[in-house]
Amino acid sequence: MRIGQLAELVGVDTQTIRFYERQGLLPSPDRQENGYRVYTEEHGERLAFICRCRILDLSLAEIHELQRYQDDPHQPCAAVNALLDDHISHVRSQITALQALEKQLVSLRASCNDGREVEACGVLAGISEGSMHQQ
Repeated sequence: MRIGQLAELVGVDTQTIRFYERQGLLPSPDRQENGYRVYTEEHGERLAFICRCRILDLSLAEIHELQRYQDDPHQPCAAVNALLDDHISHVRSQITALQALEKQLVSLRASCNDGREVEACGVLAGISEGSMHQQ
């Protein structure tokens, strides 16, 4: 199949496919005499795996590592579990940071009511004064 067909099959843009090829996540396809790329079912499966990993917010490096494990399927999956444990820890850190950000935004929003004019806006004053605390 051609790149457009693969893109449609998996639901990504053709530039995304080219990007993953450049990153080494998707093997380079063979080319026809006219220069068109020829993708196989394996390319489709690999691309779908990459897309599912991206939905899980895995980095390109993490995806590459998971692919290495897939390519050597007769090893213990302890390393895969460790990679996912690290990713879970990272996600939890992001959640904590986003919760702190939410508190800052709620506090900032509470500093102004709707009856004020912009010159007396507590939100703008709070941002300008830097009265928000980094957490």
